[in-house]
Amino acid sequence: MKILIVSDTHGKHENLIQAVRQQRPFDKMIHLGDVEGEENYIQQLADCPLEIVAGNNDFFSALPKEKELMIGKYHVLITHGHYYYVAMGIENIKREAKARCFDIVMFGHTHRPVIDYGNQIIAVNPGSISYPRQDGRNPSYMIMELDEKGDAKFRIFYL
Repeated sequence: MKILIVSDTHGKHENLIQAVRQQRPFDKMIHLGDVEGEENYIQQLADCPLEIVAGNNDFFSALPKEKELMIGKYHVLITHGHYYYVAMGIENIKREAKARCFDIVMFGHTHRPVIDYGNQIIAVNPGSISYPRQDGRNPSYMIMELDEKGDAKFRIFYL
């Protein structure tokens, strides 16, 4: 299984289109918020099952603030991350995910990519595909793949 993970598109889709083209085919797409009212467009672009949550810039959105998913053998929490103060560090969100018996937590908001294979919890952030903030400021997204044993592997891609 191959999953495209993105966040923080902020209504700017050129890089998202490029990532979708580069990674097709994929089985699912996860968007971790700040779509700014463009969820229908993103669903059409994905052309596969889409999981999406609201970000701090998704004003008046009916999108949920978080979702629980099962991806293979993994119990996954997806959220934008701002409710867990991820801009100050990822310990709060990891602690919350662990307390709620998740195996993986996916979040956005910081516009900086992260893969943290921590003790008992995997925390990932694809960064921002539109407005990156990490060194080099290259737009980023992530691929999650389940191998033949069902184990998750994450890779960050830069445009």
